[in-house]
Amino acid sequence: MFRQMVKNAHLENKIKVASAAISSQEQGNPPHPGAIAELAKHGLSVGDKKSTPITKKDFDQSDYIIAMDNQNIFYLNQIAPITDRKKIFLCYNIIPGMEGTDIPDPWFDHKFGRTYRQLSETLPKWLDKFKTELA
Repeated sequence: MFRQMVKNAHLENKIKVASAAISSQEQGNPPHPGAIAELAKHGLSVGDKKSTPITKKDFDQSDYIIAMDNQNIFYLNQIAPITDRKKIFLCYNIIPGMEGTDIPDPWFDHKFGRTYRQLSETLPKWLDKFKTELA
């Protein structure tokens, strides 16, 4: 979703978007079929995306690491180099009054539409923030 937003804003040469998992449990697997179907409803494709776990290189190369829920924040803080912990943010923390709000993992309850709606609410705010920083 965010990659398409960045592309639509003609910022793909300035903002690099990547996705990584907390664990290697699903490494090499494509996204959940429910995620693929939900994205397709909105004209988006996952392409050949496969699950890959986050690495130290990701922390080195990233200015921001945005997680959907507090459990992921906890795990990211456990594996992040101390100096890179300041790069970790909860997705909803970009919206005043929504700080600390989780976007539940739809892997467990299959509510991919809810996840899409929540990301549709938060990701444009992140894009606005990045645009401001690039200006």
